[in-house]
Amino acid sequence: MKKTLFATTVLSAMAFGFAASAQSMPDLTAPPAGLTAGAFIVHLNALGVLPQDTSSNISKVGGNVSATNAVVPELDMSYFLTDNVALALILATSEHTVKANNTAVGSFNVGSVWALPPTLTVQYHFLPHELFNPYVGIGLNGTLWYGAHASSPVTHFSVGDSWAPAFQAGFDYNVGGRWFVNVDVKYVLMDVSARVDALGTTVKAHDSLNPLLVGAGIGYRF
Repeated sequence: MKKTLFATTVLSAMAFGFAASAQSMPDLTAPPAGLTAGAFIVHLNALGVLPQDTSSNISKVGGNVSATNAVVPELDMSYFLTDNVALALILATSEHTVKANNTAVGSFNVGSVWALPPTLTVQYHFLPHELFNPYVGIGLNGTLWYGAHASSPVTHFSVGDSWAPAFQAGFDYNVGGRWFVNVDVKYVLMDVSARVDALGTTVKAHDSLNPLLVGAGIGYRF
């Protein structure tokens, strides 16, 4: 419930804020540019990264794993192969605190780690020539985990890189000229494995992280 409320709040606030700022841009009275084959659009979004932790386990000591939410900038770029079909590359990086819960030795912070999850999707745009253009997408996410920092009593931990399918839905709204407001939601079916050294033993953890990525921001068509 808290994650859903957080996502809704971020989405509403960012969409309202960016729409308001977009209205003050000097060239919004220009005719809408539209989106057609060969168009290239760049979005700069505020992104909420919301791990779902749908299932997890820890060897030897039992319990489960959870990761904290994060809000970060996101850059994505879409190139239109046809009027309706585009390739999109999404770039962002986020830091998360990892916690072990209800283990045989209690609950404790494992540490923090950074995720770099570039995602490539194929999008279908339903109304590319209209002001309001919804789209859906499907693609592949590859996540590199780096910068792990252990918290006591953990002496070392590492997270394995992963590949996962990604699903996407969102819309662009042309506020004038080449400027757009963008709202985008992605869901990644991500399984991760980690190794944790603590209290003189090594355990392995698995987590179906399955993050929900909720973003809103502005776009510019080149």
